[in-house]
Amino acid sequence: MQKLLKEKEQEMLLLLEQLVNMDSGSTDKEGIDRVGKLLQQSYEQLGFQIETIQEEIRGNHLVIRHREAVDPEIIVVAHMDTVFPKGTAEKRPFTIRDGRAFGPGVIDMKASHVTLLYALKALYETGTAGLENTVILLTSDEEIGSGTSKELIEKHAENKKYALIMEPARQDGSLVTARRGAGEYSLYVTGKAAHAGIAPESGSSAIEELAQKIIKLHGLTDHAQGMSVSVGIIEGGTTVNTIAPAAAAHVDLRISTIEQGEWLEKKIEEICATPDVEGTSIELVGGIERPPMVKNAQTLELLEVIQTVGDELGIEITDISTGGGSDASFTSAKGVATIDGLGPVGGNAHTEDEYLEVDSLVERTVLLANVIARLTAQK
Repeated sequence: MQKLLKEKEQEMLLLLEQLVNMDSGSTDKEGIDRVGKLLQQSYEQLGFQIETIQEEIRGNHLVIRHREAVDPEIIVVAHMDTVFPKGTAEKRPFTIRDGRAFGPGVIDMKASHVTLLYALKALYETGTAGLENTVILLTSDEEIGSGTSKELIEKHAENKKYALIMEPARQDGSLVTARRGAGEYSLYVTGKAAHAGIAPESGSSAIEELAQKIIKLHGLTDHAQGMSVSVGIIEGGTTVNTIAPAAAAHVDLRISTIEQGEWLEKKIEEICATPDVEGTSIELVGGIERPPMVKNAQTLELLEVIQTVGDELGIEITDISTGGGSDASFTSAKGVATIDGLGPVGGNAHTEDEYLEVDSLVERTVLLANVIARLTAQK
C-alpha cells in the first residue's frame, strides 16, 4: 500500500487544495455541506452508502457505511467544520512552501479527510479487508462543542470495539491517548441600581457579588490533579457612578476524570446557591459538555496494535495527553477503545500559521490503512 499511496500523493494534494479552498466554518452551513457533498461522491465510488443527517442551522452530518458491512467493529470520526469565518479561504488560499502546506483548516482537519479517504481507497484498490468493518461519521460542529453531533456519535459508538478519531497528530507526530474533559458555565447576577454618590447604601452591587463568586470558583482549581476552573469573560455595570444592577461571568472547566466532573458540578452549584451580597440573586446555567478521554487498559491495547503496525512500517509511534477537547471523549465515555490524533502531522491549528507537514500525509495514510486492516484481521 505504501507504493500505491506514494504514487497518489499529488492526487491527494489536489483534493486537499480543493477542501482547504472551501470555507467551512462552524456557522457556514452552505460551506460545510459543500465539503460533505465532495467527500460523499468519493466514498460512494468505494461502495459506501451515505446517510445524510439533515440539520436546519448547522451543516449536515454524514453517516458512511459500506454496503457489505455486517456488525462493523470500527467507528471513525472526523469533523468538516473549521474555526475560520467565511471569506478566509479567498484571503489566504492553499499554498505549499518549504515542505509545508498552509491554508485555513489545512491541519484541523482538512488533511485528515484526505488521509481517511485515501486509506480506504488503498484498501479498496488492493482488495484488503477493512471497508466492511468501518463506519465513518463526518460531523459539522466539533469546533463549537458538537452540540448537534454528540448524540449521533454516542449512538454509533454503541457496540463498537475501536474508535479512530481523525484529529491531527501532534507536532512531534504523537497520537493522543488522553484528553481532559471540558464544560462551561455562565453566572448571571442581578442586583439593584443606585447612585454611587447620593445613595450607594440603597443599592446592591451585582459586580461585587460576581467578584466574590469568581474568587471562590477559582479556588476550586487543582492543577496537580488536572482540574481547573477559569473565568474567562466578565461583563457588568452601566456607568461608573452607578451601583451595578447586573453582571455576568462565563466559566471554563477542565477535568481529568468523570469523578472530578461530578464533584465540580456539585461545588459550583453550592457556591452559586447563596449570594454573598444582600439584595443580589444568581442564575447559573451550563455544565460538563465533554467527558474526559481516559487512558485505560482498552486504549493501551489499541495503542499497542498501532505501535506494532508503525514498527512494521518504520514509523515510531508515541502518545501524549492533552488538555484540549475532541469527539474522542464521547466514544471513550461509551467504553470504546479510543485513539485520537490519527491524522497527519502539523501544527498551529486555529491560527493564520496553521500548517501540514506534507511528507506526513502519505505516511499517516499508510499507517491508518494498515491499522484498519490489522484490526479487521483480528475480528
